[in-house]
Amino acid sequence: MQIAVCVKQVPDTADIRIHPETNTLIRDGVDAILNPFDAYAIEEALRLRDRLGEATVTAVTMGPKQSEAVLRQALAMGADDAVLLSDRAFAGADTWATSLTLSAALKKLNAKIILCGKQAIDGDTAQVGPAIAAHLGFSQVSYLTKVIDISGDCLRVERLLDHGRETVQVPVPTVMTVVRELNNPRVATLNALRQARNKPIPCWTSQDLLLNAEEIGLPGSPTEVREIFSPEVRGRAEMIQTQSIEQAVTLLMQRLGQLPGEDRP
Repeated sequence: MQIAVCVKQVPDTADIRIHPETNTLIRDGVDAILNPFDAYAIEEALRLRDRLGEATVTAVTMGPKQSEAVLRQALAMGADDAVLLSDRAFAGADTWATSLTLSAALKKLNAKIILCGKQAIDGDTAQVGPAIAAHLGFSQVSYLTKVIDISGDCLRVERLLDHGRETVQVPVPTVMTVVRELNNPRVATLNALRQARNKPIPCWTSQDLLLNAEEIGLPGSPTEVREIFSPEVRGRAEMIQTQSIEQAVTLLMQRLGQLPGEDRP
């Protein structure tokens, strides 16, 4: 069985800049890292491979040549193969165009189990994983916290909800987005890092994926960003310093207007 894990290279959140005209992230000259949630997806893909016995794990990413770094990180962790999707035609893609491009690559790989981080820290939309499932017509599970059982063509899994957890059974092929509670990602060994550095990584373009230029990248992105700005800081903070916790709680309740005494500011 072919297991695929979608990973993304994202800018370090300490150095994010926005292009003033296109309203897209400026990635040139910015330190880049593996999207933190994707490390959990890689780890779970490797664990599923071990449980299934006869399976391979392929890491896939879309981006410029420098994005190859996160694929080599996945290889060092234990992925069998990796594929880079890189083409000028992919530039400026929103979540719709990105998921469409990734879906074409995953279809070419004949992937049956696809894992993604729940969201990328540069956009925080959590849309790409579910959109991949929609494009491919696969079942989907969001916020995966545990793979309980693998039986035949179904998975029994646990997913995180706002107020608890839910156990569901989903047919394969499927797309699953994962959260931090799922596992603890392994650390690559020095030898594995050396091997990953020299492993060939194929690069697929829009022509390799038979994609129409009008459906991908910026031309194929229906999302329109009208404006991006830093929100105005409002309100003020007050430090409550008292001799005991009880006094601090009493004073806080007074400030909130829930106890008689000093008026709420």
